[in-house]
Amino acid sequence: MGLLDGKVVLITGGGKGIGFGIASKMAEHGANLFITGRNAGRLEEAASKLKAEYGCDCIYKTAEGSNEDEVIAAIAACVEHYGKLDTVVNNAQASKSGVNLIDHSIEDFDLSIDTGLHATFFYMKHAFPELKKTQGCVINLASGAGLFGRVGQSSYAAAKEGIRGMTRVAATEWGPDGVRANCICPLAMTEQLSAWKEEYPDAFAGIVKTIPLGRYGDPKEDIGGVAVFLASDLSRYVSGETITAQGGSGLRP
Repeated sequence: MGLLDGKVVLITGGGKGIGFGIASKMAEHGANLFITGRNAGRLEEAASKLKAEYGCDCIYKTAEGSNEDEVIAAIAACVEHYGKLDTVVNNAQASKSGVNLIDHSIEDFDLSIDTGLHATFFYMKHAFPELKKTQGCVINLASGAGLFGRVGQSSYAAAKEGIRGMTRVAATEWGPDGVRANCICPLAMTEQLSAWKEEYPDAFAGIVKTIPLGRYGDPKEDIGGVAVFLASDLSRYVSGETITAQGGSGLRP
């Protein structure tokens, strides 16, 4: 038996990177999945892999998180297919990482806010009625970029810190309804991070030195493992926390 047997999980950006790692671990624990993103081909490939490897039910729908109508349609499609929704994982985010604050344009800044903070707000707001029915939860992804003020991450950090604050408010407001809200701040080895490593090798190496285990987190085993716990019934007494997952986990009050 898995920790998420019978639960329905919606994951934004579930077709690649951390989102796919979380989807994989949740499927391994028995969850049925609904993944969203902007690339239909990538989503179709990811859904096929998840179904083949884990035997789970996994459907997908393209949706732009910054478009409220598309978010509403995605949630409705998930509930129509499965009949319920237990967990929403707000993972998708675009940004102009690597661009210093003074070199940012308003378009660069808006990209992070729209695809991160606004998208998370829309998914939380419109999923809440369904999560209230299932006594479910929201798992939001923030970042160490905001926690530690990393160079070249100004708009990304701003969006992620906004998400972290909004998660705390949701935990307070929704707790009486039995809906949990938590936040993960992951630093995981993904294709994007590999590309960043090639462009900024010194910065990459410097961050590794700050991680106790001396490595970046694994999208499935480290980040996905934390997400599985938060989505499971084991986490009912953990809400409004920020959890770092950088080759090791710790709770930050």
